[in-house]
Amino acid sequence: QVRLVESGGGSVQAGGSLRLSCVASRVTLSNGCMGWFRQTPGKEREGVAVLTSSGCYSEVRGSLKGRSTISQDNVKTTMYLQMNSLKAEDTAMYYCAAWASLSDCYSGRWVDRRTPDYWGQGTQVIVSS
Repeated sequence: QVRLVESGGGSVQAGGSLRLSCVASRVTLSNGCMGWFRQTPGKEREGVAVLTSSGCYSEVRGSLKGRSTISQDNVKTTMYLQMNSLKAEDTAMYYCAAWASLSDCYSGRWVDRRTPDYWGQGTQVIVSS
C-alpha cells in the first residue's frame, strides 16, 4: 500500500505562487503514475495534473495549464505541483493521487476521481484577491 501526504498549501495573494508537495511512503510502481486533483464545495473533484513514474509523460489541464508544472524528485518519492500566477478561482482543496497502472493515465481516464488507487488527505489552497 502507498501512503500519500500532501503539504505546501496555505493562503496567498492573487498573482503569487505556491509549490505543493506529495510524499509517498515508498517508491511508486515503475509502470504507475501520480497526479493532482482539486475540489471546491458543491463540485466534483477534478484531475488537474498527472505524471508517469518513468517521467516520460506529464500533463496539466484546465485553467492551470500554462501556469503550473508537475514534477518529481530523483528518487521518485516526492511529487510537486508548482503553481504560479494564482487566481482566486484556484482556491480549493488539492489532493495527491496515485495509480498502480499506466493505463488510466495514458487513456485519459485519470481525470475521473473514481480511478486513483491511492489518495492523500488533501492540502488547502486559498487565494485572495
